[in-house]
Amino acid sequence: MNDKTLLEYAGSFKTEGAPVSVEPLLTGHINKTFIVTDDTGRRYLLQRINTNVFKRPVELMENIDKVTSFLRKKIAATGGDPNRETLTLVNAREGGLYVVDSENSYWRMYDYVEDTITYQSVERPELFYNAGWSFGNFQRLLSDFPADTLHETIPNFHNTASRFNDLMTSEKLNKSGRAGEVTAELNFIKERKDVCSYILDGIKRGDFPLRVTHNDTKLNNILMDPKTGRGVCIVDLDTVMPGSVLYDFGDSIRFGASSAAEDERDLDKVYMRLDLFEAFAKGFIEGLDGSLSEAEIRGLPMGAVIITLETGIRFLADHIDGDTYFAIHREGHNLDRARTQLKLVADMEKKMPEMNAVVEKLIKKFTK
Repeated sequence: MNDKTLLEYAGSFKTEGAPVSVEPLLTGHINKTFIVTDDTGRRYLLQRINTNVFKRPVELMENIDKVTSFLRKKIAATGGDPNRETLTLVNAREGGLYVVDSENSYWRMYDYVEDTITYQSVERPELFYNAGWSFGNFQRLLSDFPADTLHETIPNFHNTASRFNDLMTSEKLNKSGRAGEVTAELNFIKERKDVCSYILDGIKRGDFPLRVTHNDTKLNNILMDPKTGRGVCIVDLDTVMPGSVLYDFGDSIRFGASSAAEDERDLDKVYMRLDLFEAFAKGFIEGLDGSLSEAEIRGLPMGAVIITLETGIRFLADHIDGDTYFAIHREGHNLDRARTQLKLVADMEKKMPEMNAVVEKLIKKFTK
């Protein structure tokens, strides 16, 4: 796709001035993203939504519009800056919040949040505390949003029991012929079948209330102030859906508290750092500022185990299926990813008493 075509798409939105340049933004693996600059010097993010992953783009955009509009009002009411502290969608010139091209691709535009940076890994506990506070504050601001009014844009996204069943189907079909090579990994997961429904069972019992959840709470989905290290804005809202707070906490720990990269081959290097778990938990619970119940706080460590297990299940299923979902950069890449997640699960299980002790210390101060 050439710059002229991209400028035409950019011109379909109500930018302050006329778009004059488009540059690809290489971070992110799902949507195609470009930085657009107009003739006033103002910048924007232009994105083509990946409809292979997000098969309900209209519902997805409705969710984002509802949540960001709600956040803008909340942030403004407390004296914050809604133009920096939440994403701002740019209207299309012909109306609405997206443009559909001749190939049925969906395009959208956001204001660019200037003077912020993102981190790809946790460099120090303080940074992870700030990340925890940011995601917790995001949950707090949305704590009275009617979560059941949001669409489930990816059905069963964090239904770990359903993911387990999908893996069993992948093993049976064995499309790539690889299932016989991963018996140890499959057995590890099968031994944990009974815990896969832990979060959903808690939701059904009423222990874990339905909340607005981000569902992709990696560190690099927070725009941070380069001077203070504090979070400015939560981004990548495509997976905002109804769910449990345990989803968001668990995904952050899975990604950020690991001692190694997600695709580390040397499993001796892979474990969960308790100092980072404690830093994030403290920030997260403080950011929520009393919005969590005791049951939710006590469930956080298991949330980390379940979401890490679920991610390992997804990577292993994709490996058996022939690498059809996650992009790979080498042979066996998804298997490497699966093994790191399962190693983290085993380490978290060993450290569960310490994880429980961390959250118990925080319960008295921050529960309702």
